[in-house]
Order: sequence, then C-alpha cells, then structure tokens
Amino acid sequence: MTLENISCNKSFGGWHKRYRHRSSSLNCDMVFAVYLPPQAEQGAKLPVLYWLSGLTCSDENFMQKAGAHKLAAELGLIIVAPDTSPRGAEVPDDPEGAWDFGLGAGFYVNATQQPWARHYRMYDYVVHELPTLIEANFPASDKRGISGHSMGGHGALVCALKNPGRYQSVSAFAPIANPSNCPWGEKAFSNYLGDDRSVWQDWDTCALLTRANEKLAMLVDQGDRDDFLEVQLKPEVLRAAAEAAGHELTLRLQPGYDHSYYFIASFIDDHLRYHAEKLV
Repeated sequence: MTLENISCNKSFGGWHKRYRHRSSSLNCDMVFAVYLPPQAEQGAKLPVLYWLSGLTCSDENFMQKAGAHKLAAELGLIIVAPDTSPRGAEVPDDPEGAWDFGLGAGFYVNATQQPWARHYRMYDYVVHELPTLIEANFPASDKRGISGHSMGGHGALVCALKNPGRYQSVSAFAPIANPSNCPWGEKAFSNYLGDDRSVWQDWDTCALLTRANEKLAMLVDQGDRDDFLEVQLKPEVLRAAAEAAGHELTLRLQPGYDHSYYFIASFIDDHLRYHAEKLV
C-alpha cells in the first residue's frame, strides 16, 4: 500500500505526520495522523494508542487541541488518529447537509444499507485495515490501546468490546454510551444499519456489555456541564449496564467541564498514563 506523506511537524522531540492512502475498506482515499515519539527513532517497537474523534471532526482536531504530544513523548507512546468518516466526491453525505450524519459522522460501524454500505465501513477500517498499515510501516508493536471522544468514545468502547484480546486498554471521554436510545445514534443507525433495532445492539456499548467475553477495564471521563449529557450521552445508563454485567468501569463525573477540547486537554494526561501502564 502506498502512503503519501502530506505534512510533517517536529513536536516535543518527535514527529507529527499526516498521510494519505487508498482505503480498501472504505473505497476512497483517507488521511490519518500519527505522532511518533522520539523513541521511534531508536529502533524499538512502541505501543500504539488509537484515538477516535467525534462528530464533525477529522484527524486534525485531537492532534492540534488535546495537548497529548508532550506526555506521549515521555511515555514512548505512538498515537494514531484516523478521520471520522470516508471522504471524497464519490462518498454520499446527508442529503439535508446536517452535521450529525454522513461526512464527519461515520459512527465507527459497518453500514449495511444503501447508499452507505459501499463506503461507510469505519469499523473495519479502524479495527483491521489501519492497524495493519501502521504496524507494517512504522515502529509499532501489537500492543494496542483505543480511546476517543463522544462519537469516538462510542467507537472506542464498541471496538474493544467486540474484539477480545485485540486491545490491552480502552478509555473514553463523554462517549455516546447508548446510541440505540438517543437522537444521534437513532439517526445514524437507522440510516447505516436499517430499521431492525435488534441489529443495532451489536453496535451499542450498553448492549455489548451484557455479553462481553472479556472484562477489559474501562476508564470514562464525563463533564457534568456537558450540554449533551442527559439526552445524547447517558453515562448513568452505561454505569448501570457495567454494574449489571460485573464489568469494571471507572466513570468519573468531572464538575464544571463541558463537551469541548478544553475538557479533553484537562484530563488527557490521566488517560495517556492509564494506557501506558497497560501497554507495557
């Protein structure tokens, strides 16, 4: 597979790079970002944290706003940030131009409905295609963590729950925890997956917890001033599902914080250390 390097920036002794490639999963060109800490030039294979961003975002938001590079450089942690949906003139978008569906809103599922099924297979891309590419082209080990924000928090939890043993750590910021029962999720799932709600359960964290074969501990941070807290995110539903399943969940309700990257930047060091401890 050909990787085209489209930007390269020195950061805390390492390198932040962006690449374009042709994705076989998504049938379009994709861009991803990778932060390579200084240790990447010393020949060792390093663990990787995959970061999944939220609605309207791309590979750029986390890398520019989260302030993760400094500690990642100290910890020797590679960070990979894919885009949030397929892109390109051939990729269908919400016909009404809404920001919560279509481009920038792939929801990390494999779409089964037309016209979405040809391109909107972000789950396959994140779980299989992208890690294969990263591990073949960069000094990356097979020690993988996954994290994300909002729609990406949903994606991180679902990817970990559906793939026992593939990830050694998982965390999330303000995840859409019960997408089968919130407006964002219902809109996305009905379009991408169809109207059969039983199918949706395969892509819903709270449902997946009830049948998880692996009890991989989860760290979740949620701001209590988040405008989307009760209608879209539903952290208490997540807490109840984890307790019922006997699944280890550390859910921290952070007073005064909202849904923004100010919130993420405030607690990203906790998450990086959490992942680094489990990725040794």
